[in-house]
Amino acid sequence: MEKIKIFLVEDEIVIRNGIKSGIEWEAEGYEFVGEASDGELAYPMILKEKPDILITDIRMPFMDGLELSRLVRQEFPDIKILILSGYDEFDYAKAAIKLGVTEYLLKPVNEEKFFRVLDDAVAECLSSKGTEPLVIRIKGTYRSIPRENIVYAENDARKVVLHLKEEQISYYAKMSELEKILSGQFFRCHRGYLVNLNEVKSYDTGSIWLKNGEAILMAKQKYSAFVSAYMEFLRRK
Repeated sequence: MEKIKIFLVEDEIVIRNGIKSGIEWEAEGYEFVGEASDGELAYPMILKEKPDILITDIRMPFMDGLELSRLVRQEFPDIKILILSGYDEFDYAKAAIKLGVTEYLLKPVNEEKFFRVLDDAVAECLSSKGTEPLVIRIKGTYRSIPRENIVYAENDARKVVLHLKEEQISYYAKMSELEKILSGQFFRCHRGYLVNLNEVKSYDTGSIWLKNGEAILMAKQKYSAFVSAYMEFLRRK
């Protein structure tokens, strides 16, 4: 599988070198394609390398991270942008959200959270929208799962359990992020469940019965929205 391209922009050389050298990019499934100390230097390099994910500081000389994000977003609408900031300021966060930044991380970022955010960004890059396979990362290895093979997903604390037609797979992820990635054919019928609408056999206000014989919970407050989504799904088939 093609590796995800990463570009790093950070004016503090100690932090930049720490991120660059502290991660075994190739082993983790990434391709580190470049680095720069400010947005002005980074922009032409980014245009050349066309990274999938941009990691950038927010306060830098010449061109800051927000301006760089704005310019890059114009050229590459689908790029995922992770902003690193030492400033927990509302105006910065608000501007980042307006620019469609994928994640706003406050320094210092621990390794576990950093990889979780990267994994989420990678999943969005590779899975995108539509009918492309769901791509998940398990122990440093990416696995591509056809969406039609997913019967439902179950929330299990910090993990998500994918109930496939032939097996179950458990991996670290947020159900809310999976819900975004699988939008369209899947519906969050309960805080603990995300169901493939194509696998629904019958339902009522408290349960959904699946074609494989299993039943999952339906939250009463989700019932009306589920019926609308299911009817629309059937209409599109």
